[in-house]
Amino acid sequence: AWPGSEIRIYDEDGNQLPAGTIGTVYMQLMADFEYKGDQAKTKANRIENFFTVGDIGELDEDGYLFLRDRKSDMIISGGANIYPAEIEGELINHPAVQDVAVFGIPNADWGEEIKAVVELHDGFEPGDELAGEILEWAATRMGKFKLPRSIDFAEQLPREANGKLIKRKLRDPYWEGVDRQI
Repeated sequence: AWPGSEIRIYDEDGNQLPAGTIGTVYMQLMADFEYKGDQAKTKANRIENFFTVGDIGELDEDGYLFLRDRKSDMIISGGANIYPAEIEGELINHPAVQDVAVFGIPNADWGEEIKAVVELHDGFEPGDELAGEILEWAATRMGKFKLPRSIDFAEQLPREANGKLIKRKLRDPYWEGVDRQI
């Protein structure tokens, strides 16, 4: 942390979490932080003098911060919190996968299910056979509850000029016409 700053991890109920427990990252800086012109958003993202920008992470015993994902990207399936970055980190290691995005889509029974969208390396053909091969490969590297239910293919994943993936462009079409997101 910066001099004069402090980092804490809190759960959804506003309780500070011990080292090694994943939760929402909150920071306290020497300067005040607020969302310009949006006091409601500022208040909703504060606990005491600490604020969050929506990162999920944990502190180790020595106070080092390990970021896991963005809160807005977290998938809630059957009551389990699933972090897409962890799944993306595995799928990117498949020889056919050049780029990947993982996010939640509606599921009537589970709330959300895991969807992966994959950009392939040259020389690989998208299709059900390759999707099945990638899922079979992934099943040997992650728990069943983290395994995508399906894979779609894209020629190129949408990214901002700075390289940041624009997941909402991939996720939003699946949520059209759905009353609420989880």
